[in-house]
Amino acid sequence: MVGQKPSEMPPTTAVKFLGAGTAACFADLLTFPLDTAKVRLQIQGESQAAPATRSVQYRGVLGTIVTMMRTEGPRSPYNGLVAGLQRQMSFASIRIGLYDSVKQFYTPKGSDHSSIATRILAGCTTGAMAVTCAQPTDVVKVRFQASINLGPGSNRKYNGTMDAYRTIAKEEGIRGLWKGTFPNITRNAIVNCAEMVTYDIIKEKLLDHQLLTDNFPCHFVSAFGAGFCATVVASPVDVVKTRYMNSPPGRYLSPLDCVVMMVAQEGPTAFYKGFTPSFLRLGAWNVMMFVTYEQLKRALMKVQMLRESPF
Repeated sequence: MVGQKPSEMPPTTAVKFLGAGTAACFADLLTFPLDTAKVRLQIQGESQAAPATRSVQYRGVLGTIVTMMRTEGPRSPYNGLVAGLQRQMSFASIRIGLYDSVKQFYTPKGSDHSSIATRILAGCTTGAMAVTCAQPTDVVKVRFQASINLGPGSNRKYNGTMDAYRTIAKEEGIRGLWKGTFPNITRNAIVNCAEMVTYDIIKEKLLDHQLLTDNFPCHFVSAFGAGFCATVVASPVDVVKTRYMNSPPGRYLSPLDCVVMMVAQEGPTAFYKGFTPSFLRLGAWNVMMFVTYEQLKRALMKVQMLRESPF
């Protein structure tokens, strides 16, 4: 360790775990309105939506946010933020913070680089692990984002985040908090692979070919590419996940039934509803998260080195 800089020291698993959760919360704070707009656009068009939902029409990302602020108040784009931050601290810490460790676990001993298959397997593994732990927070977040508060006749039914957990468990059983786990595992395994593997590969190639150094421009380009790839491949299952999580009991028999009904009632284009806010959100989220994550890892390693230094 003597003479090494924080950027040269491999970060520990604990540093990655804490750094990923903190960076993800920071990214969520800045991009949450885009995520809420995406959810509203994704559920728009459901035939059995509440009367309050049907009375409001959203057009585009900015139009959706403006409409929400005008009809529900300036704080409405941040509905579900508390659950969103709870989700990131448990979810991102696992899927991002443990990715390198799981990748090394799958990599054969003696190999200098992990294969694409190994990276994909690691992304699927940490994505599935994260969903299993964080699913209740995702359900509550989506319910808050989808709920519309227009006074009498609105579909707002929770007084707060903890009340939402209690109400869902009481009315739908404990299983209600894990509603949509399968589509969410599918979605996040895809997103995690697209984000982590794409970021990993782009960053590695930029550094190997000496196009950029391991600094902000490299992190920015890698994160932007990861966000775009994740949006393209994950949008269909993301729409299904949102609708299934937000649906009342009995609305859909299963995630597959949700898929069939969407195709029958709205056509294949329904799977890409909210694509623009999804890309804006995932692109911006990835840039902010990965850039912050890289800096946090270095800062935390610097603190650790100072604590271990005898002087």
